[in-house]
Amino acid sequence: MSELADAKPHPARLIIVVAFSRADNGHLVPAYDPMQFDTPEDATRMARYLAVKCVGVLAWVRDAQPDVGGYGPPTILFQSGDVPEME
Repeated sequence: MSELADAKPHPARLIIVVAFSRADNGHLVPAYDPMQFDTPEDATRMARYLAVKCVGVLAWVRDAQPDVGGYGPPTILFQSGDVPEME
């Protein structure tokens, strides 16, 4: 049996930035669609840029195995302003 056949799939990393604005009723709403990045550095750079334009920004990373529906806990890379609680 080859080593490749025995190898377990490595989890992918989801690196996401979400930005928020306030609706007329005061509730937080997404300012843009969530953005996915290849590196934590790129995500943090975008989050810092958006932080001066939006009421809240959150950049986070988590391991994911979408083929089996498995997701690890999120790790916050950058947070600014008002953002909802992470689940």
